[in-house]
Amino acid sequence: MSDSEQLQRCALVDLSNLPRVGFRGTDAAAYLQNKGYQLPDRPNQACLQHTGEQVLRLSQTEYFLLGSLTDGGARIAADEAGWHYDESLANYLLPRQDSHTWLALTGAHLPELFAKICGVDLRTEAFPFGAVAQTSVARLNAIVVNGSTANLPVFHLLCDRASAHYLWGALLDAMDEFGGKAAGIEALQ
Repeated sequence: MSDSEQLQRCALVDLSNLPRVGFRGTDAAAYLQNKGYQLPDRPNQACLQHTGEQVLRLSQTEYFLLGSLTDGGARIAADEAGWHYDESLANYLLPRQDSHTWLALTGAHLPELFAKICGVDLRTEAFPFGAVAQTSVARLNAIVVNGSTANLPVFHLLCDRASAHYLWGALLDAMDEFGGKAAGIEALQ
């Protein structure tokens, strides 16, 4: 089976080497807009940027940014490295590279797969493109993002990095019924 066929069927990809970062504070939105990011209108939504990054809005004042495959996350890495505290803009950097594992699950069986490991209804009609769920996945606190494209169903999964090994095994076990396999990051490019 080719990589593209595996992605369409059911695949697990580790994106943990791509940069990701958070920002929180009453002026976090203004700070990110000044950096050229489009922001979701409300919490628990994601906004795909034209350059491939995703901005997740987790609450009224907290954002989680995921790097783009296109530039290897360079924009996110540069924004994190260039951040400095400014008393005129109440916003705080939340480093996420070492705290959160980032996995992507792909394929036509995502809703059925997640029904086995998550209590939230993640079918397309209940969890459309750009939706964010802060929930439990395989008994771990996690953030699930519907990052599907027109060509490929994709859910991004963010959880505590210390639990990555456990979650990887739990996901592979849940995927087995659907012929799911691990795939390299190059399969998504």
